[in-house]
Amino acid sequence: MATVPSCSSAILPKPTTTLANALASTIYRRSLHFPQLTGLKTRSQSSSTVNRSLVLVSGSRSRLSCAGRTVFETQDSAAKVPAVTGATWKSLVLESESPVLVDFWAPWCGPCRMIHPVIDELANQYAGKLKCYRLNTDDCSSIATEYGIRSIPTVIIFKNGEKKEAIIGAVPKTTFTTSIEKFL
Repeated sequence: MATVPSCSSAILPKPTTTLANALASTIYRRSLHFPQLTGLKTRSQSSSTVNRSLVLVSGSRSRLSCAGRTVFETQDSAAKVPAVTGATWKSLVLESESPVLVDFWAPWCGPCRMIHPVIDELANQYAGKLKCYRLNTDDCSSIATEYGIRSIPTVIIFKNGEKKEAIIGAVPKTTFTTSIEKFL
């Protein structure tokens, strides 16, 4: 579960002195909890007249709005790339005839969630040439240990069942593309 910092004073006016408004302002200013964030998308805003309305919309998208303007938005992007587990590792990764990209991640890792949309784009861009999977290191720690995963996100490219290249951290899409192109 992620915590979103409160809106700045430029977005919300000073609290009023009524007890109900003061309590509501305090609750909104502390933090808002979003259900399992997997991708982040921000939009900037500027407005001189802003009222105190904050809205959370859940589902496949979560949105924080202030005065009708979107301040913070998430989208569920983790479902596009299939998961690989200890039971499917050998058949999906090691025995694959095409190159395989594996994203080692964990649900609590913010940078991992930041690169999920990038990995989704790569899976679509290289469909038919490259297989992409996600491995949750919390669920499959033995595989992560076997490949020396000490930091997440780590993306490893496999070809003919062998580890060819590892990319550690939240890096730009071009870094992934350059590495992928070497093994196609």
